[in-house]
Amino acid sequence: MPTLTGAVVAVSLSPTHRFSKSPQLQIHLRAGFGVEGDAHAGTKVKHRSRVRKDPDQPNLRQVHLIHTELFEELAAKGFDITPGAIGENIATRGLDLLALPQGTRLAIGPSAIVEITGLRNPCAQLDNYKSGLTQAVLDRDAGGALVRKSGVMSIVIAGGAVQAGDAIQVILPPEPHRPLAPV
Repeated sequence: MPTLTGAVVAVSLSPTHRFSKSPQLQIHLRAGFGVEGDAHAGTKVKHRSRVRKDPDQPNLRQVHLIHTELFEELAAKGFDITPGAIGENIATRGLDLLALPQGTRLAIGPSAIVEITGLRNPCAQLDNYKSGLTQAVLDRDAGGALVRKSGVMSIVIAGGAVQAGDAIQVILPPEPHRPLAPV
């Protein structure tokens, strides 16, 4: 069973479609929309490759969360990654985000709630940022299945301000739990 509490380490956003996001003192989540001022916010899909396929898809990637424990793992492989550098909005500590089931809700700070929709699928932009990074965030489990470690995507259920130091409480969905898949 994954840890059911954690904390926000850092928050980031970018008003333009660029790979890295700039660290902020605070971000504001808006229900059904995402991070105010971030290029990926909106009710419809905003990731450019997905917009080309179908611009009317719902945006299941409003908020990107990543565990800072991954940054430590990557540092051991020679990659210096800081919060916001690989495109996440919220960097966490103390939560095994990848082990949570689809539909898990995270209550963050005094009022924000996001619902995990799936895994971030690592893409070539990681290698454009730092050569070899895509491979570094991929692994295999004991059964040989691919493990994507580059964070989780979510939608905003309840809005609110989020900042470093905020507590995160995990609210698991009803069983049966469905494992995360790329969105």
